[in-house]
Amino acid sequence: MEFKGATFLYALAGLMITFAGLSALLLALRPAAGARVSLLDRYLARTVMTYNCVLTAGALLPPLLALYDIREQWIWRGSAVLFALPMLYLQVTYPRRRRKVVGKGPPPAIFAVFVVFGSAVTLTMLGYVLAALPYSAAAYITALTVDFFTVAFAYLVALDVVMQQPMEVPERLAQIGPESRSMNARFGDLWESTSEP
Repeated sequence: MEFKGATFLYALAGLMITFAGLSALLLALRPAAGARVSLLDRYLARTVMTYNCVLTAGALLPPLLALYDIREQWIWRGSAVLFALPMLYLQVTYPRRRRKVVGKGPPPAIFAVFVVFGSAVTLTMLGYVLAALPYSAAAYITALTVDFFTVAFAYLVALDVVMQQPMEVPERLAQIGPESRSMNARFGDLWESTSEP
């Protein structure tokens, strides 16, 4: 059974999964450059993946419920409840969870956009859809999209904070001289030793 907004939801789910993969790849660059993975790095990676899983599930719930030939009004109501409750929990508890792991709360921009604005959008959508007001599908999909962009915004702000942290070089790399750490020096020496007859 096809319903309003199905194509948009599939595209949004694909975008969310792509973003999750890209964010994990970007966070892997610091350790690849030789830096230690900080608590903030780990927490950011886990948080982004968790939020993206909830958002992707929210995008795939309506098509899944539609497979059971449920009336469209109940598709949106069921999806709204199943998506909004875990999302609201994650949004509202984010500052406490971050403080517990990292030792300090989120920057003001993340708190304003991600926690306050994101939770307001999710809660408004839940009330709107449960009240069975017109355009429930549009309200649900809009909230899902806005929540995705609040996660993307929070990730970019947090990534900026992570990239400004000093790189802690592991002891093993610190013992090697700076000239030996460069790839050119390593491969240059290798090239010279193999090119001699």
